[in-house]
This record gives sequence, structure tokens and C-alpha cells, in this order.
Amino acid sequence: MTRTVAELIETAADRYGDRVFLRIGATTRTYAETREATAGMAGALAARGCRPGDRVAALLSNRVELVDLILGCAWLGAVAVPLNTGLRGRSLRHVLDQARPRFVYAEPEFLTEPVDSVVWTPGAADAPVPGVAAPLPPAPVRPQDTATVLFTSGTTGVPRGVRCPQAQFVWWGRNVADSLRLTADDVLHTCLPLFHTNALHTPAQAMSVGATCVIGERFSASRYWSQVTEAGATAVHLLGAMVPMLLAQPPGPYDRAHRVRRGLSPATPAAAWEAFRDRFGVRLVDGFGSTETNLVIGSTPEEYRPGYMGTVRPGFAARVVDERLAPVPDGTPGELHVRTQRPYAFSTGRVGEPPPPPGSWRRTGDRVVREPDGWFRFVDRVSDVIRRRGENISSGEVEAAVRSHPAVAGAAAFPVASELAEDEVMVAVVVRPGHVLDPAELAGHCARDLPAFAVPRYVETVRALPLTETGKVRKAVLRERGVSAGTWDRLA
Repeated sequence: MTRTVAELIETAADRYGDRVFLRIGATTRTYAETREATAGMAGALAARGCRPGDRVAALLSNRVELVDLILGCAWLGAVAVPLNTGLRGRSLRHVLDQARPRFVYAEPEFLTEPVDSVVWTPGAADAPVPGVAAPLPPAPVRPQDTATVLFTSGTTGVPRGVRCPQAQFVWWGRNVADSLRLTADDVLHTCLPLFHTNALHTPAQAMSVGATCVIGERFSASRYWSQVTEAGATAVHLLGAMVPMLLAQPPGPYDRAHRVRRGLSPATPAAAWEAFRDRFGVRLVDGFGSTETNLVIGSTPEEYRPGYMGTVRPGFAARVVDERLAPVPDGTPGELHVRTQRPYAFSTGRVGEPPPPPGSWRRTGDRVVREPDGWFRFVDRVSDVIRRRGENISSGEVEAAVRSHPAVAGAAAFPVASELAEDEVMVAVVVRPGHVLDPAELAGHCARDLPAFAVPRYVETVRALPLTETGKVRKAVLRERGVSAGTWDRLA
């Protein structure tokens, strides 16, 4: 059975040799050429002093050098550490201090902090490039050996480095390919950044079935459908936050000119599901997965339910528990815990921490509901639960009520300190162009859908919500900012 990245590459090259595997920028490669490029990159890395176990950090946009680095490191037994290119200053220093790379491969505009590592720049004479040194055979790595260190998005705190083993890459490919029902005739498209687990494992999905993987430069709502049409994509990767952005675009000639029929889009708002299918002809597949885990819960193009993540996938288990880790009844919100029977399908823990026991339950930090028929619905992050007057308030439910107002384009709910202990509910709101928002009227609107204790006390209009590179709201930033002089207070 295939259990390492090198085995996956070699098996795919033997089976699909002359099929096109990768299109990224101006580069097109077959499966056979990808094996040659990977072995060549491993040789180039070794020629520049990189050894098995060395960490190589990357501050690169979606470009072929990053794909080569990730695959070449895995082939060599080194560890690729693709970093968020939006990190600056103290945040960048924090992840570099955690990662402690021996080498850094970076575009100059992204490396804003001095480092003690050897630095390579794309296009420079000393940069590792396939073909400039003798190719190497794959190193004798094990399924549990670390292939990449990926950093969490830091939406609720500082990013943490996660050790992702070789086998996790392989299992991500198999599981998502099965959920999307991919075949060798598919063209899989992603424009998400390769430092994010969603995009990083797209090549593995293609390799699992012999499909073509097209990696775009970045997401653009206005150009998205023209780009996937040009790519010839039949399946796409999105995030739930992108779906409303695409629906908000004016109708265009590419809305139905493409070949896409299904797409993986975790956390898609329930209200947008059918509207997306009706307008663009694309059926969305939801699911739960994380940097630390795998596609544990998911739906398929045939079996889906708007607003639900899906059911537990083969080889995994999930439970919902309370604060005391006791199981809660179906229909009751609690924290999602997951585990796997797939060998090394999950991470081996965070950088600097010992690995969890094999087969142990992993906390996800996600608050979910399991229905009696086994379908799971995401509620919010455990850290986003607002505790007010003895009641637990779902930030997701507050946000849904706020977003249903016709003047609201976006919203984020979060807790702020109360004079009476516990929390007060605050929302940051982005107003639709051409609209005026009256906070008092918004509070009244919310009162029609929310219990009195959940109606926001504080409302602040903002030009934009602080987002990560993958479109998640950085609530830690909002909580730190808190109530300001411009914040409307319902009790004032």
C-alpha cells in the first residue's frame, strides 16, 4: 500500500506517465516529468547542503518552485515549511522561531525579518532547481516521518506549527478524491494558497486517480469563472467564505461557460447552497478537516445536506462532548472530538510537543451538533462561544441574524468584557455599498430571530473585517480591539 509521498509519486508516474499532472503558471508537466522534477529537486537540495530531517521554510506565492520544494523535500526526507506570505514583523518572527529552519526559500518582498538561515531566492544562481544536480532516489522515509510543518491560521490566537507526516499527505489525497468522486478524466482547480492544508493536498488528490491539477495564483471573485473556464476545470476547491463573494458578483458570460460540476467548499452558508447550484451549475461538497487531522466528516455530490458538514468517513470516528468530556445527546451542541484508524492519517502533534498516543481522540476546538441520523452541523468555534448572564451564545447564530439584514454585507460576533462579569455580545459589521445602517434598527431586527440575551449590545461598523489569507475572520484581532469611542452601545 502507498504510504509515503515518494511512493505516491512513483506509483502515479508508473500508472499515468504521459498524462498531464500539473499546470501552474507557465509550467505544464506530465506524471513522468513530475517524478523527474521531484528527484531532480531532491538532488539540487542535497547539493546545497540540505539533509534528511532539515527544515526548509518557504515564503513563496503559488508558483512551481513551491510545488517542487514540497515534493522534493518529501522525496529527500527533509521537511518543507510553507509559510503564510501575509505574515509580517512579530508574526513572521514568531513562526520562524518555532520552525527553526536551516534554509529559507523566499521571494524578497515576503522575507521582512532577518534570519540566521541560508536564504534562497527564485531565479538566483544558488537557488535549488530540478536538473542542476544529479537526481536522487527516494530516501528510506517512514509513513510517520514528518513531510511538512504547517502553521494554523491563527484566527483565535498565535499560529502553531503542526507536524504533518508523509502518510497524512497520502490519506488526504485518497479521502478528498473519494468525497469529490474524482476520476482520471477530471481537472482539479485550486487558487487557494499552498501554505494552507486545503490547497497543499490538491496534488495528492490528483495523483490518487490520475487527474490533472491546476493551481492558480490567487482568488479573485471577479475573474474566478473565467479562470476556471480557461483551466478546463471539472472540480474546484473553495472555502465557504468565497461562495457569498461569488454570488455577489453581477451576472457574467462565464457563469455557465465552465465545465465545473462539483466543488469542495467547507463551511458554506446553508442559504447560499442552492443559489450557488442554480446560478453556476456546481454542486458543493462540505466536510470537516483540519491541519491536524484529515477529511474525517464529509458529504458527496450524491449525498449532501445544505448547512451540514456530512457524516463520518470510513476509517474515522467522531464524538460530541461537553466541558467534562462526557458525550452529549444528539441535537445538543458540544465540542467535536475525532480519531482515526488510518495509520498516520493525522498529524503527529505540534512542534515542540510530544506526539499524541496512537488512536487517541483529538480535540478540534469546533462546536458542532450531531443529528440522530449521523449528520453533523457546525455551530462555531468553542473559543467563539459567548457566555452572558449564564447563557451560552453561539457567535455563528448571532452572525446569521445580523447578516440577514439587507444593509449588512458581512459580520463577526465576539465577546467583550462586561461590567457584571462574563461577556457582552459585540458585532463588527460591514455595510453594503449604497446602504445606511442604523444600529438600533439592527438590534431590533436581530431580536426577531434571537433570544433577548443574545441580541448584540455593541455594534461597530467597519470598512472590512480582518481576514487571514484563506478568508477566515481573525476574531482575536477584534477581541483585542474591543469597544472603541465609535462603538454603538444598546444600553447607553
